[in-house]
Amino acid sequence: MSSNLLSVINKTMPSFSKGQKMIANYILTHYDKAAFMTAARLGQTVGVSESTVVRFATEIGCEGYPGLQKALQEMIRNRLTAVQRMEVTNNLLGDADVLQKVIQTDLEAVKNTLESVDRAAFESSVKAIIAAKRIYMIGVRSASALAHFLNFYFSHIFDNVHNVETSSTGAIYEQLVRAGPGDVFIGITFSRYSSRTYRAATFAKKNGATVIAITDSKDAPICRVADYILVAKSDMASFVDSLVAPLSLTNALIVAIGIEKREEISAIYTRLEAIWDENDVYQKAEPDG
Repeated sequence: MSSNLLSVINKTMPSFSKGQKMIANYILTHYDKAAFMTAARLGQTVGVSESTVVRFATEIGCEGYPGLQKALQEMIRNRLTAVQRMEVTNNLLGDADVLQKVIQTDLEAVKNTLESVDRAAFESSVKAIIAAKRIYMIGVRSASALAHFLNFYFSHIFDNVHNVETSSTGAIYEQLVRAGPGDVFIGITFSRYSSRTYRAATFAKKNGATVIAITDSKDAPICRVADYILVAKSDMASFVDSLVAPLSLTNALIVAIGIEKREEISAIYTRLEAIWDENDVYQKAEPDG
């Protein structure tokens, strides 16, 4: 419903009660703010009861108020500027315990990711990566942290890994020029969605590579060209991108691949441990006492 929510509200307007019309007008004008309000807060803002807000949500075809809120959030997922996200953060937190609120929100994102992730797509992604001739990955802006994390471990497991640098559009295509059938392209992107990631994924797909999307919604642009979609919930309300759930999903992907290639990886890490010890890569902890 997210794509036509406002038109549904407009179309149903004549049948609304006075209180419902007040809610409808507020949403039509301030949907970016309403998307992150509780039913009680929205009712208080427009001057109606919480129960009226809940009935309104049902009236327009949503599964209660959570359904309305989700539809609004999906609708504006890629529209909020950093300034608007800062304003939303201030409205949501107010005088709340920031530490507790942020960590609790991240915990809920991980829980929701576990409950909703496509297990078949996850297993297919693991198989495709293991079988790939070459593996390309890209993450732009804050998502680059996940791409670097994935690349760090994949470089231990595989000898055919390419973390696509994104300093310029031209450089991206130059690094992907050999991508084709038998290769895997992993695009990591969250709202606000990177146009470079989408274009790179489109280029890789056009040239025959299998595209795996790690993103926060099946409505993300990259999903139009993805063979497998792995959705990790990300809290878009804050001006800071929460990467907790996406990182957990990425970690699971690495571990699943590691289990499938455990004998090979065991041999690699045995060699690496010897190299690390010989070159004092890690500082040994001194025993207590």
